[in-house]
Amino acid sequence: MRTPAKGKIKKPHVPIMVQEVMEGLKIFQEGTYIDCTIGYGGHAKYILKQLSSKGELIGIDKDEEAIKYCKENLFSFKNLRLFHNSYDKIRNILSSSKIWEVNGMLLDLGLSSPQLDSNIRGFSYSINSDLDMRYDLSQDYKASDILNTLSKKKIADIIYMYGEERRSRIIADRIHSMRPIQNVFGLVEAIRRSTPPKNRKKTLARVFQAIRIYVNNELSILEEFLSFFYNYLSVGGRIVFISFHSLEDRLVKHALRELSLKKVIKIVNKKPIVPTKKETVLNSRSRSAKLRIAEKIL
Repeated sequence: MRTPAKGKIKKPHVPIMVQEVMEGLKIFQEGTYIDCTIGYGGHAKYILKQLSSKGELIGIDKDEEAIKYCKENLFSFKNLRLFHNSYDKIRNILSSSKIWEVNGMLLDLGLSSPQLDSNIRGFSYSINSDLDMRYDLSQDYKASDILNTLSKKKIADIIYMYGEERRSRIIADRIHSMRPIQNVFGLVEAIRRSTPPKNRKKTLARVFQAIRIYVNNELSILEEFLSFFYNYLSVGGRIVFISFHSLEDRLVKHALRELSLKKVIKIVNKKPIVPTKKETVLNSRSRSAKLRIAEKIL
């Protein structure tokens, strides 16, 4: 199995809405927190700086390269525990650590810059590489397996359901006729041949998003997490969500609304917080981010 090249990442990950995240979490110095998708440690570093020696941060990520990076670059923080796992497994992680509740959680659902900029992971439609798209490289199937084995109808359904792309059937038909498609630019060419030039970049983004979501089972994992996370928050503990597309944000919004009606949590911000204009100028990848905060009250 091919793995990412070792060494320093070309472009550091820029964490999104740091001030808003920290204000949302309301860090208690001696508290225990979970960064559910620690990635390359962008937000984790700020959380750790606010914790005392009695506080603790648990970092989880499916990407083993991200975990390795955090081990190397956050080694000075002795109160950080890292787990190569999926965030929907926090029950097992906390149980094995003999932790029964935490003071806060952060779930950043975005891709990190090193993942997007990688020349071997296949997340970006502008960089040619193997059509991989796996967060966890130990997972058996990757994007090319899906595109080269599933039926036209199934591929069209994936593109429509997870990318909300209206031309899903035409694109799926073209993908099917060009099989096997093994690399990023092969998929880009299939999309180019089946779409008009106008707004093609948006179509490319939607198709790549859809395939990535399917490969990594992202929405099912999020739904599972939303069904139980509050059981592991202490009363007064907070959770911060950062989502990057409507499918994720809709799931989060509806789950929080239901928990609010049950008087389990309080929604801190009725409308999602979005990046400032200054931040979007400095970091264009933040433009679609939406941040929601909730606090456990029961």
